[in-house]
Amino acid sequence: MSSETIRVIIAEDEALIRLDLKEMLEEEGYSVVAEVGDGQQAVDRATELRPDLVILDIQMPVLDGLSAAEQIASARVAPVIVLTAFSQRELVERARDAGAMAYLVKPFSKNDLVPAIEVARARFTEMTALDGEVRTLEERLETRKVVEKAKGQLMAEQGITEAEAFRWIQRTAMNQRTSMKALAQSIIDAGAVADAVPGATGEGPTA
Repeated sequence: MSSETIRVIIAEDEALIRLDLKEMLEEEGYSVVAEVGDGQQAVDRATELRPDLVILDIQMPVLDGLSAAEQIASARVAPVIVLTAFSQRELVERARDAGAMAYLVKPFSKNDLVPAIEVARARFTEMTALDGEVRTLEERLETRKVVEKAKGQLMAEQGITEAEAFRWIQRTAMNQRTSMKALAQSIIDAGAVADAVPGATGEGPTA
């Protein structure tokens, strides 16, 4: 197996969906290192194997997917994608609050799956970087909310991607010797990048 291969755990209580998902992943070059049918097994195997990604169905026995996602995400074991048969906003928000980096609504295809994986892994990298600035779970959540809002503002104003917006925040915060949360808050407060970082050197975000 190549060192570049992304290792995935699938947690889904319906065997047919599990099989379909495994086939999709393997066709795209991912390595499925474990398949489980309940949330507790997902937590146990993720802790043991330390995969690069965990895909969880929300409705599972023993421990539901949202609870499993919360445990895996809070321990920063791996990025989590949740699967659901529903697209209600409340459920999506619960999944996000539980620490899921992305979600997929059934039925889905490879065209849906691969971008979700890329988004989840990129966001997980961001969250890991943010962890270096905070100590408590409460601070993590607050920092994440502020940075997410600032990213959205930069994306709208500058026409750049989510990843580019985060990299700009990260780089600028380092250059100014401030925290990403503080810089993000200044962007939000000012409502424009030029006003948010007066005296900043170098170029602003570019696509």
